Amino acid sequence: MPGIISRIKQYARSPQGRRTIAQGRRAASDPRRRSQARSLLGRLRGRRH
Repeated sequence: MPGIISRIKQYARSPQGRRTIAQGRRAASDPRRRSQARSLLGRLRGRRH
């Protein structure tokens, strides 16, 4: 498992990772996108039970 965490950290520090993080932050600040994400997560959580 430590290998996965280190890979994620390495990706987050890379230029592509920084772009991805910036896109995620922009999407999270948009109320419409936030509601879409909430509904998607709700559906995913509902399927597990």
